[in-house]
Amino acid sequence: MSSHTASGSDPKSFASFAEFYPFYLSEHSNRTCRRLHFVGSTLALLCVALLVATGRPHYLLLALLCGYGFAWVGHFVFEKNKPASFKRPLYSFMGDWAMYRDIWRGKIKF
Repeated sequence: MSSHTASGSDPKSFASFAEFYPFYLSEHSNRTCRRLHFVGSTLALLCVALLVATGRPHYLLLALLCGYGFAWVGHFVFEKNKPASFKRPLYSFMGDWAMYRDIWRGKIKF
């Protein structure tokens, strides 16, 4: 296990998601940014449900636009940082859903 400080690390340097997640959370310290992620993820889930219910593929595009659009506004406007998804897309995607789960569980302040 490497010794990274959570803030200021290169997202590519983490060897596991368990190492990456504290960094991911440090990149989401702004409450408005977290809220925008949560709203975007919820809308993305709704779009996926509509895709399954209707079979209309445009809902997949809408899901991606909601999920990433809300998150990127949160980062660029409120958090004032660049989303880690540009360097670690899979870990960032996993982090989005781990944070979403942790918000629902009350482990992260909404």
